[in-house]
Amino acid sequence: MKPTPSSATDSPPGLTGAAAALSLAEVGELMGEHFPQVGRGGKLILIDAVGPNTARVRLPASDDHLRPGGTISGPAMVLLADVGIYVAILATLGRPALQAVTTSLNINFLKRPQPGELTADVRLIKVGRRLVVAEVALFDAGGEAMVAHATATYSIP
Repeated sequence: MKPTPSSATDSPPGLTGAAAALSLAEVGELMGEHFPQVGRGGKLILIDAVGPNTARVRLPASDDHLRPGGTISGPAMVLLADVGIYVAILATLGRPALQAVTTSLNINFLKRPQPGELTADVRLIKVGRRLVVAEVALFDAGGEAMVAHATATYSIP
């Protein structure tokens, strides 16, 4: 079953160690400034939680994300995973990571997601000076089983 933070400022479970470089509010502000399609107020992707090496983001339910057959499209899931990783990188490394870019992303679609909201739990596996390696678990609104798993590498300028 998908873990749930107790509040929007909590980090996803399993989080230990140093504090994140940026808070949920600070990450939200940066994303709003540089990526206005992400954030609160009916935006495309909502940021629920950040912490050192972690983030939780959501893709609200929308018919725009559905493909023929009534399931959430693969590109919508890739978008959520990629943005989620970027959010976790910002939370962990702060403003200097604004120029981080995806160098590779692989996704495995595990189960047909039901129409509705998607949640992505992000974990940065390795944060180096030049590269960040991450993984993302995506859950549909039911949240019982993972619907997709992604891994990615980002380049840090």
